[in-house]
Amino acid sequence: MDEHDHYHDVLDDLNPQHRALRQMIPGVYRGFAEMSSAALTSGALDKKVKELIAVAIGVVAGCDGCIASHAQAAARAGATKEEAAEAIGVSIFMHGGPATIYGARAYTAFCEFADAAGASAGSPQ
Repeated sequence: MDEHDHYHDVLDDLNPQHRALRQMIPGVYRGFAEMSSAALTSGALDKKVKELIAVAIGVVAGCDGCIASHAQAAARAGATKEEAAEAIGVSIFMHGGPATIYGARAYTAFCEFADAAGASAGSPQ
């Protein structure tokens, strides 16, 4: 992977760590997975919008793992770069200067996953 795959690397780094902890506290992880599924399933808001909200919250929380996970999911759900940028813009409005740092990281992560999805689907982004 090259420098443009940083957020893929973030997820690759976190996955074995999650597996180790999940083996120790499987009930907690099952509960979290159930909550995640319930929160992110399309309803009045579709999955794409919910994933963009999660990206924005990841920006405010300063969580690279959250950003990577939800940027990937938002791209897979069909979010565009413009939609991701606008969602990140709301996080900057609500959180100020620190969000400009993690906002830029989130946009980079989203573009990385969107570009990878476009390349695998054979369609340019």
